[in-house]
Amino acid sequence: MPRLVAFLRAVNVGGHTVPMAELRHSFERLGFTEVETFIASGNVVFRSPRGETPALGRRIEAALEDRLGFEVVTFLRAEAEVARIAAHQAFSEAEVRGARTINVGLLAAPPGRAAAQALLALATQNDRFHLHRRELYWLSRTRQSDSPFFKVSFEKLLQTPATFRNLNTIVRLTAKFGLGGSPG
Repeated sequence: MPRLVAFLRAVNVGGHTVPMAELRHSFERLGFTEVETFIASGNVVFRSPRGETPALGRRIEAALEDRLGFEVVTFLRAEAEVARIAAHQAFSEAEVRGARTINVGLLAAPPGRAAAQALLALATQNDRFHLHRRELYWLSRTRQSDSPFFKVSFEKLLQTPATFRNLNTIVRLTAKFGLGGSPG
């Protein structure tokens, strides 16, 4: 049975507080097994008999909205994909050493060529971007809140829904749950 990670947007931000026990229970009610959460920011590791499918993501979104009372956009990745995201070297070692933070935007779909070019053209000395498959890597040499891109709608620019996690969070999640396996 494939192991997946759901990265949920709008959980425990913006006044939407959800206890992790309730989130685990919501996934178990959907028939998933080995459900575990990682930090209180909407990261759920679980097993599903069918693996990652668009229908599965929509099913989770509908169930969470019904149970929690607000929209929870869901970004699914197979365990091998999460391991690949954690290991991907989007920036040079020198850039990484000089970074204050590196965030990963999990995208619903890869952006189109024009949108990708528009994003990459925004790079500055302090903010660099790298697109790889369905992920946007954002390196910032300043505090994220001090970046001119802090309030930029990457979703609008890339024309696809997104949620962001610190790369360290993804690396820690991968290590804690031993994520790997063959690409899904």
